[in-house]
Amino acid sequence: MRKTLENLEQKMKETLAPKEIIVDSVTYEKNSGNYNVLTVVLDKVGGIDLDTIVEATHIINPIVDEYDFTDDSYILDVVSKERGVLDE
Repeated sequence: MRKTLENLEQKMKETLAPKEIIVDSVTYEKNSGNYNVLTVVLDKVGGIDLDTIVEATHIINPIVDEYDFTDDSYILDVVSKERGVLDE
């Protein structure tokens, strides 16, 4: 599965690059609620807003469907990269 996730991540990177959206990481794991979760962490120079996350999700969904990397059910979680808190 690791190789498939790497291929999936690469395809996402190639597809989102023209929109200047950075795929920071792609992980697949069981969360504390025993649900399988495919998490895609995105970033963009200057930060990424919710509208861009939604746009990227619409692009990512068909890619994930195309790769059909698992027979298990899972949750697709597309999130922004966490930013550190600025000290003032």
